[in-house]
This record gives sequence, C-alpha cells and structure tokens, in this order.
Amino acid sequence: MTHRHQSTVRLGRVAGFTLLEVLVALVIVGTALAASLRAIGSLTQNSTDLRVAMMATWSAENRLMQIRLAREWPPLGKRSFECSQGDMPLRCDEEIIATPNPAFRRVQVSVLDSNGRRVLMLSQVVPNAI
Repeated sequence: MTHRHQSTVRLGRVAGFTLLEVLVALVIVGTALAASLRAIGSLTQNSTDLRVAMMATWSAENRLMQIRLAREWPPLGKRSFECSQGDMPLRCDEEIIATPNPAFRRVQVSVLDSNGRRVLMLSQVVPNAI
C-alpha cells in the first residue's frame, strides 16, 4: 500500500492594506495638508496686515507729534500728503476741526494704503500756543 501524500496548498491571507484602505488614507492626508496650507496662508496675510497697521500708526503718530513739538496752531481744513514708511507707500489725510472751546482744535489724521483703503485714524486735541 502506497501512501500517497497529497499536499494541499492553502492560500492564506497576506498581511497588508487593500486599495480602498490606501485611497481612504490618502484622502485623509490630503485633507489635512490642504487645511495646513490654508492656515499658513491666513497667518501670512495676518502678518502683512499687522505690518501695514504698524507702519500706518507710525505715520499718523509722526504727524501728530510734529504738531505737538512745533507747537503749531494748524489752520482749519483738510489736506493730504505722502507719509510712506520704508518701502510701504502710504497717504495721510489730515483734517483740522474747530472745537466748542476756541482755544483748542481737533486734529484727525487718517492713513490710507496704496489701494485707498483707510488703515487707521488717530485724533488729538491741540491747544493754542499763544
């Protein structure tokens, strides 16, 4: 009696990922990367806006300090002038307004960016230096 040894090959499950699992993982990673890029873009824009606001504040404060130090009694009315800071083109609009007390005038300085958008406005009351 011959004993035949029959070998049966069992196909076992090989460890690994299916195509569907890989695609789902890629979608998740892609979504996370897109969100990260959006956040970085937002931070960059905020940084630019803060820089413009800081330069505009310096421009307006420079003009108001110039009036204070020179003890100017500015004439009533409006005027515009360039007030660039560094490489940033800015325009200042100055308005001198009478107050109820004739010994004082209110000075308002608005700073506009290169697109004509008002970045900020500062105001101070100036006494007559006579």
